[in-house]
Amino acid sequence: MSDSSSSIIAKPSPLTSLTEDEQLFRANIRQFAEEKVRPLAREMDEKAVFDSALLKEFFALGLMGIEIPESYGGGAGTFFEAILAVEELSRCDASAGVIVDVQNTLVNNALLRYTTDEQKKKYLPRMAADMVGSYALSEAGSGSDAFALTCRAVKQGADYVLTGRKLWITNAKEAGIFILLATVDPALGYKGITAFLVERDMPGFSVGKKEDKLGIRASSTCELILEDCKVPGENVLGQVGKGYKIAIETLNEGRIGIGAQMLGIAQGAFEYALAYAQERKQFGKAIAEFQAVQFQLAEMATEIEAARLMVYNAARMKDAGVNFVKEAAMVKYYTSQVAERVASLAVEIYGGNGFVKEYPVEKYFRDSKIGKIYEGTSNMQLATIAKLLMGK
Repeated sequence: MSDSSSSIIAKPSPLTSLTEDEQLFRANIRQFAEEKVRPLAREMDEKAVFDSALLKEFFALGLMGIEIPESYGGGAGTFFEAILAVEELSRCDASAGVIVDVQNTLVNNALLRYTTDEQKKKYLPRMAADMVGSYALSEAGSGSDAFALTCRAVKQGADYVLTGRKLWITNAKEAGIFILLATVDPALGYKGITAFLVERDMPGFSVGKKEDKLGIRASSTCELILEDCKVPGENVLGQVGKGYKIAIETLNEGRIGIGAQMLGIAQGAFEYALAYAQERKQFGKAIAEFQAVQFQLAEMATEIEAARLMVYNAARMKDAGVNFVKEAAMVKYYTSQVAERVASLAVEIYGGNGFVKEYPVEKYFRDSKIGKIYEGTSNMQLATIAKLLMGK
């Protein structure tokens, strides 16, 4: 079975937690993903470039401004709907899910929560219409130790001058606006960290090397270079010295988005494995008739269902205004485990065919690996969970 089998759509489990409107929303995104995203997934992966026409369709469909209010041109939807969209897109292509995830759960959420009225009027209509956003925190020496960043922001009159480099920044190639974290005073530690709204065409700002990655290859991951980049004081996001708070709260929400990505990857890989197991014959019968394969499929389906319930629960908690920090860390940790395990089993069920690019499951396996790394490694999630369990 090659990519020609990609029209297969497994029926999702009945999830009573979805309203009729949410079920319709999910069905519409799934249809769009099947018709528009899946046919391009392999080519985009091979070229490591996201199709620009497809990105325009994301905006036209409202996928890039799901929670933005109607008054700014957005869909006035919920965080839960954004999670559904990320899941369904990732089921066909994880790179598509990444772009929509970063836009909604990281950038738009931060803009909705921390911008002034003037900043909202300036940026939110663009985010819903045609501007991709990016979130720039990581540096060469600040990965898991996120607040060890060295990018400097020096006050000069009414402006700030930013100097430094950012690494591994998602959506960087396509983005027009960057939420960028820099320190106004290294001696202050995390209390010096400030968030800035840096526009792509600001003097002294440039996008550097694009990484050649193992997975999610069509999603751009680039270096950012700031050489005396002048940013107006009015482009401070939130308050000076409060960037750490923005980073922490935004990443907590983003981890649920990563969970939706991983859930989509696992679901997509499982559907291919289930179909292939019923088609592939050995010893005179389909391999799905062998108990060993049946047990593998049963384990995959069970873990996916558990992951889905965890993702949906955390998203519901976020929308309800309930503290979800522990649940978000659990979601990020568990779904990344499930995605990698399910995709790996899918490769094994395909046998030799699973190891070649002509067949789809090797891409799901490659795409799954990043789930344990970005927006907080698995070890960092376990540390967070343990800390909260002990009431610290």
